[in-house]
Amino acid sequence: MADDVNATIEKALKFGQDDAKYGQIKLNLRYRYDNTDSTHPRKQVANASTVRYRLGYLTPIFKGLQAYAELQGSQDIGINSYNSTMNGKNQYETILDPQKSELNQLWLSYKGIPNTEARLGRQNITLDNGRFIATSSWRQLARTFDAFLLSNVSLPNTTVVLGYINNIKNINTSLNSMQLPLVNISYRFADIGKLTGYAYLMDFRDPYLYPSSNQSYGVRFEGSRKINDTLGFVYMAEYANQSNYKNSTPYQADYYHVMGGVSAFGFIVKGAMEQLGGNGLNKTFNAPIGLLNKFNGWADLFVTTPSDGLRDIYTSVDKNIMGLKLSGVFHDFSDDTGQKHYGDEWDFMVAKELFKHYTLIAKYAYYHADTAGQEIGKFDTQKIWLIGEINF
Repeated sequence: MADDVNATIEKALKFGQDDAKYGQIKLNLRYRYDNTDSTHPRKQVANASTVRYRLGYLTPIFKGLQAYAELQGSQDIGINSYNSTMNGKNQYETILDPQKSELNQLWLSYKGIPNTEARLGRQNITLDNGRFIATSSWRQLARTFDAFLLSNVSLPNTTVVLGYINNIKNINTSLNSMQLPLVNISYRFADIGKLTGYAYLMDFRDPYLYPSSNQSYGVRFEGSRKINDTLGFVYMAEYANQSNYKNSTPYQADYYHVMGGVSAFGFIVKGAMEQLGGNGLNKTFNAPIGLLNKFNGWADLFVTTPSDGLRDIYTSVDKNIMGLKLSGVFHDFSDDTGQKHYGDEWDFMVAKELFKHYTLIAKYAYYHADTAGQEIGKFDTQKIWLIGEINF
């Protein structure tokens, strides 16, 4: 029954054509309940009940050309006792989901050259694991980029991505001007992993964002190795150097991220260390347009690197049981020398996909602060999310 309903919806969104020869409508609806509580003496518990929509149209390919346009919006439903940073409710904890409708994507691509795609316009961009440059979809309103992106896979086992980003449409609906040339080149070794080298030169043009300008050069290796049907290994190592660029304060900082793990009997267990160097105010390794919620704890206490840097030693366990995805992560946070302990965090998630197009998620984060006087992460914080999503 559910499969028949889904098939009917899928065909209707393709205008009754299985091959989508008239194009295709894209539809996404996501409900989220968000609860945020901390020991901050001047902030009340925040509760947000919001619905996000995305509605887009993807054209058929014509002589190598294809276009896409997408609107998105977020709306409070019932409970709205939270600070969105735009609703004036500063007495509450911040939940960064303002009410707004906006143009999320509008791009034109060309695939007429073999093994090559060129794309121009407002678009999603996520490179590698999203640490440095990524479309952010965790908040109800996504971050997208006004950019030109050229991808080529002509060379064996090699992917070359060249691009230029001109504007960032942020999760708080603001539009920030920047000049960001980027290079990302990867080579895949059979049965071992993928080696990637990259260079990102971020020049923010808005004066209040000058301190975020930086140039980063790095190398990353990630792979997995299957021993038999029940046992395997996963591994990753990354290094990058970052320094000031254009209008930012002179500085230099290093980034290290190493991970090793084992997959056995359906479990995936990982241990890792991620370190972002810090040498004082506005002299820290930062990734201002990368994924935020994915790294350094789901409570989002360290989306900005402390002046003394950040060392995140973490371990995670993942398991699929009867279609349920279960995840647990523990983080131990300190400065980049390991001498000053900031706090620790437990994160848990349960997710279930139903009939291909429907997803239910329950997610929890608890951060315990160790040092009350520190600049970032000084309050105990608890966050709870309940999410239901429909995606066609």
